[in-house]
Amino acid sequence: MSAAAKQGAEAAGLAALTARVLHDLKCLDYPAHQWVRTHKASAGQHVYDAVIIGGGQSGLAVAFGLKRDKVENILVLDENKAGLEGPWITYARMVTLRTPKYLTGPDLGVASLTFRAFWEAQYGEDAWEQVGKVPREEWMRYLRWFRATLEIPMQNETRVELIEPVERGLFRLVVSGAGAGDTILARKVVLATGIQGGGEWHLPDFITSALPKHLYAHTSGPIDFAPLIGKKIGILGGGASAFDNAQYSLGMGIAEVHVFMRRSAMPRINPIRYMENAGFLRHFADLGDAAKYEAMDFFLNHSQPPTNDTFSRASAYSGFHLHLGEPWLKVEEIAEGVRVTTPKTTHDYAMVIASTGLLTDVALRPELAAVAKDIAHWRDVYSAPEGRQNRLIEDHPYLGPSFEFMPKSPEAADRLHGLFVFNYSALVSLGLSAAALSGLKFAVPKVVAGVTRQLFTDDSKEILGEFLAYSEVEFTH
Repeated sequence: MSAAAKQGAEAAGLAALTARVLHDLKCLDYPAHQWVRTHKASAGQHVYDAVIIGGGQSGLAVAFGLKRDKVENILVLDENKAGLEGPWITYARMVTLRTPKYLTGPDLGVASLTFRAFWEAQYGEDAWEQVGKVPREEWMRYLRWFRATLEIPMQNETRVELIEPVERGLFRLVVSGAGAGDTILARKVVLATGIQGGGEWHLPDFITSALPKHLYAHTSGPIDFAPLIGKKIGILGGGASAFDNAQYSLGMGIAEVHVFMRRSAMPRINPIRYMENAGFLRHFADLGDAAKYEAMDFFLNHSQPPTNDTFSRASAYSGFHLHLGEPWLKVEEIAEGVRVTTPKTTHDYAMVIASTGLLTDVALRPELAAVAKDIAHWRDVYSAPEGRQNRLIEDHPYLGPSFEFMPKSPEAADRLHGLFVFNYSALVSLGLSAAALSGLKFAVPKVVAGVTRQLFTDDSKEILGEFLAYSEVEFTH
């Protein structure tokens, strides 16, 4: 089969799958009628029932869930250009997703919407059996198809600068960017802002204070590897993203990549693999605070190792060097780039990259500046036993069962009513959920139910009034 014929067959297969999805959704479309009451601002400005900030896999899944529950007056906002939402073709540099290929999530139980169906429609069932893990760029293609097929309403190139409470159950979103217009009003706001959306990527002060910005980067940011071809770079940190960037940069033509870890041995245990079972994913949120704290203390003290295939790709290059038990003591600018000092020796690099994780704290999020002081943290609600305190846990927001922010005081309740956080900062309260593909299947229904519950109860007086006045004749004999 010629390349053109093969491409045509793949396109036809995907078109047939799209038709199948639409048919399946019609079969599942019960109840079909609208129920959410229309709200308007006093000045007549449009009020969305829900605005989702973030158009990656989590935001798309939440939007789909709300549409299935007949909440149609919604909008997804994303700061990136169309088709570039999420990390997959921006800063993610792994070859494949780290999760097993059979995991489901955004599909919400509709088999024809799964990645497997997407793959088989184009390449056949035998091709699916040959897949080890999902190729990163193919996952992005799937998400684009998912968005288009479900007609998710999205406004790209729109950055939310500030979320302002107007009154109980109404927020004003101050926006900027090429796609932004006036401020946006919404009854419910869902922050589906990914792994970094609950705080910020962490860059150690000893790096940022000693080096100009062109000599360092974080694995989560944009990196221009072209000027580094044929040169040496150093990577600080032994997490999975360190090895993702090592194999990627070596593949781009970097001569040597040196990965440094303070640990004397590679991490070998990945607690996520244990957490990926239906009981843990669905019911971790039902545990008491003490049990959650203990579990997350264990989790956060185990660095996620690279996948075996990623490590093998990196170590296959002659220019790959792993330094165990060798933390960085200081860095300094030199004529050739950066000098790194460790307890063992010094190393000179053209540039250094930090794979040093992230910090979670709502106080770090500029869009939450108007409400950050109202939001309860774990440190405000639960006191760990002496000697067992974990600062990383205590900086997380303490969330309700539907991913809603909880107020630090009774006076703050009205200001937060309708504000949901569906990003990685939900980890301690609700486990693997919002920004983890493995948890979406169980997490999305919870946040969708939280949004619809509030939409209903907020208007319950009017809805019940309409019900008690209901008089449409059905029996006509």
